[in-house]
Amino acid sequence: MKSFDKLKAKLAELFQLDQADLDFGIYRIMNAKREEITRFLEHDLLPQVREAFAQYKSGDKAELQKELEEAIQQAKALGADPDTLPKVKELRERLEESVDITALENEVYDHLYNFFSRYYDEGDFISLRRYKEGVYAIPYEGEGVKLYWANHDQYYIKTTEYFRDYAFRTADGRRVRFKIAEADTEKDNIKAPNGKDRRFFLHEEKPVAEKGGELVIRFEYRPDPEKRKQADINARIVQRIVEELSDEKLASWQWQLSAKAPTEKSPNRTVLEKHLSDYTKRNTFDYFIHKDLGKFLRRELDFYIKNEVMHLDDVENESAPRVEQYLSKIKVIRRIAHKIIDFLAQIENFQKKLWLKKKFVVETNYCMTLDRVPEEFYPEIAANDAQREEWVRLFAINEIKKDLTMPGYSEPLTVELLKANPHLVLDTRHFSKDFKLRLIAAIEDIDEQCDGLLVHSENFQALNLMLERYREQVKCVYIDPPYNTGDDGFLYKDNYQSSSWLSFLADRLVLAKELLTPEGAFFTSIGNEEVPHLRKFFDFLWGERSFRSSIIIRRGIKNVQAQFDTIDALNQGYEYVLMHTRSTVARFKKLLIPPTIDGNDNTDDKPKGSWNNHWRGTDRPTMRYPLFGITPETGQWRWGKERSYSAIANYEQLKKDLGTETPSQEQIDEWVCQKEQQSGQKVDLLRLSSSGKPEHYVPPSEGKLASDLWTDLKPNGSRQLLKLFGNKVFDNPKSVDLVFRIGEFICNTGDEILDFFAGSGTTAHAVINLNREDNGKRKYILVEMGDYFDTVLLPRIKKVVYSKDWKDGKPVSRDTGISHMFKYIRLESYEDALANIELKRTGPQQLLLDQSTSFRESYMLKYMLETEAKGSPSLLNIDWFDDPFNYKLLVGTGSVGETKAVTVDLVETFNWLLGLRVRHMDSIRGFRIVEGTNPKGEKVLIIWRKIRDLSETDPDRIRAQREQANRDLEEFFRKQQYNTLDSEFDVIYVNGDNNLMNIPLTPEKGGLEPRYKVRLIEEEFRRLMFDVKDV
Repeated sequence: MKSFDKLKAKLAELFQLDQADLDFGIYRIMNAKREEITRFLEHDLLPQVREAFAQYKSGDKAELQKELEEAIQQAKALGADPDTLPKVKELRERLEESVDITALENEVYDHLYNFFSRYYDEGDFISLRRYKEGVYAIPYEGEGVKLYWANHDQYYIKTTEYFRDYAFRTADGRRVRFKIAEADTEKDNIKAPNGKDRRFFLHEEKPVAEKGGELVIRFEYRPDPEKRKQADINARIVQRIVEELSDEKLASWQWQLSAKAPTEKSPNRTVLEKHLSDYTKRNTFDYFIHKDLGKFLRRELDFYIKNEVMHLDDVENESAPRVEQYLSKIKVIRRIAHKIIDFLAQIENFQKKLWLKKKFVVETNYCMTLDRVPEEFYPEIAANDAQREEWVRLFAINEIKKDLTMPGYSEPLTVELLKANPHLVLDTRHFSKDFKLRLIAAIEDIDEQCDGLLVHSENFQALNLMLERYREQVKCVYIDPPYNTGDDGFLYKDNYQSSSWLSFLADRLVLAKELLTPEGAFFTSIGNEEVPHLRKFFDFLWGERSFRSSIIIRRGIKNVQAQFDTIDALNQGYEYVLMHTRSTVARFKKLLIPPTIDGNDNTDDKPKGSWNNHWRGTDRPTMRYPLFGITPETGQWRWGKERSYSAIANYEQLKKDLGTETPSQEQIDEWVCQKEQQSGQKVDLLRLSSSGKPEHYVPPSEGKLASDLWTDLKPNGSRQLLKLFGNKVFDNPKSVDLVFRIGEFICNTGDEILDFFAGSGTTAHAVINLNREDNGKRKYILVEMGDYFDTVLLPRIKKVVYSKDWKDGKPVSRDTGISHMFKYIRLESYEDALANIELKRTGPQQLLLDQSTSFRESYMLKYMLETEAKGSPSLLNIDWFDDPFNYKLLVGTGSVGETKAVTVDLVETFNWLLGLRVRHMDSIRGFRIVEGTNPKGEKVLIIWRKIRDLSETDPDRIRAQREQANRDLEEFFRKQQYNTLDSEFDVIYVNGDNNLMNIPLTPEKGGLEPRYKVRLIEEEFRRLMFDVKDV
């Protein structure tokens, strides 16, 4: 392949133009501009290489060689000796100093190709491994120790192994879309923990359909009882699709999908087989987004030129013209490379914007025990079949029999049954929007009433959205991230396992630190493989003094090595929980644990009683009296006279009972314990010490002071889940006892505990148990993105709230529940943000581009995506705020679920953007009202309203609707007795321009911008959603 063509192919790969048939994600965005970008690269950018060397045209080696050959032929034709002719001599001299322009161009193309190949691998820009010294430059600013990893300046964005939405175009330009049908992934009670052993199958009922000119092929993603390979299933899928396409209405599609897409190994492969294989295999594309790709590539380019292009020996030994040509080549490489870098940086920065922007809340629901629900709602609840069916499935309420105190189960349910079961957990997702709004309006101080929060989202996005609300509010963080063992579900690029893992954790740890209180603690469960990396990592991110303890816990051992005669290592029986703190001066209460080691009683380990000096320094004369002939002149005795004399008598009785004047401490402890059990009262002892001073007895503590050896905790997380669900639903869950102990150690009642690798929900389970034990009010925040958010985590919390004890998936008792309420939300994903981008170019924009070549180049290289994506749904379409209750996004359901239009919860999203502590929410005559307090302590009122019909296009009607909406707003203010001039609220937000009276406020400290009491929601929404910086 020629150098020029090689570079063209590489640029097509860099700009993702080599996948012209794919029509989803970033492919869809780039393919929308494919022809324009290709034309720019081939006809505008790369020809600049030849133009740059035009100054050497007169000295082109090929032209001079041709001219020389012609002169020699002419001399020979005239019978002259060519070597003696002045013209031939001159041409030969010029030829020695000539420039081979074609070779020079090819050198530039080759260097550009080599440079960009060095840093690009399947959608990511990383430093690929080279077998040569000094190939890459590592930034170093003189630190004593430099921690560096290949992806340190990148965001890890991988969220799923499979394409969630997949579309491609056939040769005639029509679109084919593969979609996962919304189906029960645990059909027939066949469960696959963590998505293992699931396969793609063609949908049984409606596998193929034509909709709006598109061919939609629907799949199911579920366990395969026969455990076949996906390739074998695919063969059957292809056969079935071909059969479906034999229908006369779909025949034209069959021709397109049966077209050949051959490979060397499979020369007869069809277009359908190609895309089906790509869709069902693991997605190895796009792991990272660069934080500053332009800076990275420009720095690396300079390093590449110095090491691979510029050779000082060549410069020193060449003539001045040669050096000039040499430097020209370097300038051309640098100039063209910088333009390509600008283009690549534009694409990467656009993706970074989508990654960093605060995400929309696409669903909000509440779960609460019935004792929290006003009884006026009970008739509606009793009539709701969806809620009844969930209670049967989770709590087996169909087994409740009628007796003298308990109404029996019936269909429909009765209000009496609801009243008799106050800890049944209601889930608002089973009810209408109107019901949910009325219920939430009936609960005052709703954020304070919530005992927990669950977020279904990739954890970086969840932490990013939580920042304003929970900054410095979380007392304890516990996480159980992937251990990076290679078989734990963590996805990484080949040869970049540890590097990918470090990038994955880095940004999440930085955000989590922002949420910790100054005295907060962070606990990380980790296996032996990554402990060294994690320790160094925390030192790098939080400082060396942030480390407090490395706690050792037991792990379940799978004795797979027993089958072999020799082994390569000992079984790992332990793992670690690393403890770090945000502040180096943080202090915590003593942690007492049962006096056992490995679950076995050990006499030497049992706590013992002790003796304390009975004198104290405080000075109360009434507490100075004779004891053992001693009366203190200063200070006092600790107890009153009667109690002290009784304690002396008790000690004398002890010696008499034991038959010794010098009883051992164990004998004393045992005697006191027996007496207290017999009398039910505390027993005091007082004696004279060996040094002649009165001392009183201090009983043994209830436990021993904990060390960093927590081997008394059993790795019984799976057994605990088995009791709750009756079968295996999750691999390797952490023990509730572990997180219970961490919470007991760190958290007081009312503290917040965060777990952003929530998994099966162990942390929430532990917090609920802690509160059940001491009537505390600790709160949990859990983040999880897996499908088991719905199948395991949510049901688990509901079950634990309803009853303390479970067996085979059913409650052992129905009277051990607790009063509880939690909220759960789902967020837009990065993939959703990509799917909702719409590129639009206006007529005036195109006119400007057509008028200036230099302007068009600058626009293409730096501004095209940002400019033309404005107003896309995921980038905030301000016009849609005129009907804020109908703002829609295309959202994927589950890790490989169907993409469908979903109404965004703008109200909830804005609350999170503000960091609002919501006190009250209500819906009154079409207005949605939110009252709360922002992080500055200001009282906030938010008013949402529909201003106009978005389908209306007539300007006069639109204007009339806006005017009416503002009259309605003024009337609403009057009836609600709101006044912008009074002090009831410090800030008022309203969507849409309005005529409310406004007043200026004092500028914020250090700020110059004017502040007003009444503010537009749209302006603040946009500012807060995109007010982000690199983590």
